[in-house]
Amino acid sequence: MNILLTNDDGIYAPGLWSLYKRFIQRHDVTVIAPDRERSAVSHGITLHEPIRASKISVNGLTGYAISGTPVDCIKLGIMELLAARPDMVVSGINPGANVGVNINYSGTVAAAREATLYGVPAIAVSVCGRQTNHYDPVARFIEDLAVNVLQKGLPFGTLLNVNFPDMDTGKFAGVYISKQGTRLFPEYFEKRKDPRKRVYYWQGCKSQSDFESPDIDAAAVYDNFISITPIKCDMTDYNMLEDLKTWGWGKKG
Repeated sequence: MNILLTNDDGIYAPGLWSLYKRFIQRHDVTVIAPDRERSAVSHGITLHEPIRASKISVNGLTGYAISGTPVDCIKLGIMELLAARPDMVVSGINPGANVGVNINYSGTVAAAREATLYGVPAIAVSVCGRQTNHYDPVARFIEDLAVNVLQKGLPFGTLLNVNFPDMDTGKFAGVYISKQGTRLFPEYFEKRKDPRKRVYYWQGCKSQSDFESPDIDAAAVYDNFISITPIKCDMTDYNMLEDLKTWGWGKKG
């Protein structure tokens, strides 16, 4: 299998190279990742400045460092840098869960979403811990999942968003096929003043422990399950589409 690995934490992120070390044992692997952290850039692309690609070595392992966003990495990789279209894109391993509404902000998920638009099966991978030591067991699970995805296939425009509790594999409660949550996380802005007395703000959010349903992604991870959620690129609300037609707007006949 030809694997393209990327992330939104930058090419030096340890989770990225844990995936590389796992996949390279049985597959052909190329790393194309941002040259710096690009967290929470969502599906942004670079239009107003050039994108530069540099082949670099990270602890003796090589990959392409891209000056743009995670989505730029996918576009440039498929269209320019790779000799052949990849069989699979894996984006991660991201430190910190990408669940619920945060999927909309995530560069990790956006890279996988972009791959699906090119018809390439994709998995976005995150672990619920900012200082985690559990990348290697996550990588083992993802390799097995990737092989399964390649065998069974995914619909065009659908990716798998996978989130792990921050613990050893043997302690997982199991695997939960879950829905995306839609409730906002408890957010806040911290108001501060700089030395010149000018006001500025730091945005943050608190951990979520109250969920709208037990079968959503965040609840599954909170209960120590591995959460796997199929995510679609097509954001059309088909129920509302039909409802709108009754409003008297749109083409007649």
